[in-house]
Amino acid sequence: MTHPARIVPLAFLSAIIIGTGLLSLPISTPGPTRPPLLTAAFTSVSAVCVTGLTTVDTATYWSPFGQVVIMALIQIGGFGIMTAATLLGLLVGGKLRLKSSLIARTETKTLNIGDVRHVIRRVAVTMLLFEAVFALILTARFRIRYDDSLGEASWHGVFHSVSAFNNAGFALYSDNLIGFVDDAWIAFPICIAIIAGGIGFPVLFELRRRWRRPSMWSVHTRLTVYGSLLLLVLGTGAFLALEWSNARTLGSLSPWGKIVGGVTGGVVPRTAGFNSVDYGQITPETLAVNYVLMFIGGGSAGTAGGIKVTTFFLLAYVIWSEVRGEPDTNIAHRRISGSTLRQALTVVLLAIGAIAAGTMVILLATSYTLDVVLFEAISAFATVGLSTGITPDLPPIAQLTLMALMYVGRVGTITVASALALKSRHRHFHLPEERPVVG
Repeated sequence: MTHPARIVPLAFLSAIIIGTGLLSLPISTPGPTRPPLLTAAFTSVSAVCVTGLTTVDTATYWSPFGQVVIMALIQIGGFGIMTAATLLGLLVGGKLRLKSSLIARTETKTLNIGDVRHVIRRVAVTMLLFEAVFALILTARFRIRYDDSLGEASWHGVFHSVSAFNNAGFALYSDNLIGFVDDAWIAFPICIAIIAGGIGFPVLFELRRRWRRPSMWSVHTRLTVYGSLLLLVLGTGAFLALEWSNARTLGSLSPWGKIVGGVTGGVVPRTAGFNSVDYGQITPETLAVNYVLMFIGGGSAGTAGGIKVTTFFLLAYVIWSEVRGEPDTNIAHRRISGSTLRQALTVVLLAIGAIAAGTMVILLATSYTLDVVLFEAISAFATVGLSTGITPDLPPIAQLTLMALMYVGRVGTITVASALALKSRHRHFHLPEERPVVG
């Protein structure tokens, strides 16, 4: 029987192959010729892994059929991520009944087919509801403010809503969202959709039931909500402070326009991929801030990538406990198990290793500097999709490296975390203790 943690990468690989085949058809582009296989494959990987990195202009290179295929791949990828991560998380947690709580533990170790259907149905309804609401808002704005026809406004509204909720970052404009940098009615709905999709289905479900009672939130929800709010505030503040006077990004806008652009700049690295400014023109300091935000990413069992907010703040609590000399790591009157902390550390170190390896390969294959290559590698692994503009000009080996990073970053963290948890076992003895020198 296939190990549960192996189903996820196989399913995503199958979707990528099918997407590559569809995008390779002549009907996928306006011209009569077939797209190059590498272009189709790169776009398919980016869409299924809800990243947003592209080697071609989505707005002009792909035909309406190709754009529909991309949107479908984004939807499949986002739905697959939320469903697979939620089910695996519940399996690891020892229960698959959502009627009580997605986080609590029970004694049952069985998987009931009715519970699986319940999870899948709830995820699907949640996604479609959010996407429909934001699609209506965006459609109205495109129709009223930009005088698009009803059909064009509806298509743009649906596509960007799906892309935003799934944290994909694909846009139907050649400059992505740069033309809407100061339009709050476009930027804010997209930002809210990004946050809603990236926070994770377990958190959305718990907030729906207990949003008025934060004291009853699980540790996972506390870490995700409060951690996301903290990173959002710090990211927005840093973006505004560093780009406020930069004439190539926010400098020429009105104060309100700068605030709108700053909020977008604080949200999208977590990991949406839309850009309302040219990231090839941001300051080196902003680039460095984005390294951190992209690497951390969003919530678990959501459409965001990265090592996840819970992983980052779990390790932050470990450091805090160690500094204070406490033997256990406690959060919200709950002790965090040693196995959970080891899993978090493993995910982080594997992520650093993958990014380092990918960065080295691209550096060897190109003449680009470390700062932009590292940005591209983190963006790919964390499935962010932001780019300084070098992706289309990379040689095939570098593009293949980014494809591998997107795939590993998308399914790797889910697979590794689940496999480690499912593989955990208890020893009935302890070996003699020894303490090597640390630091």
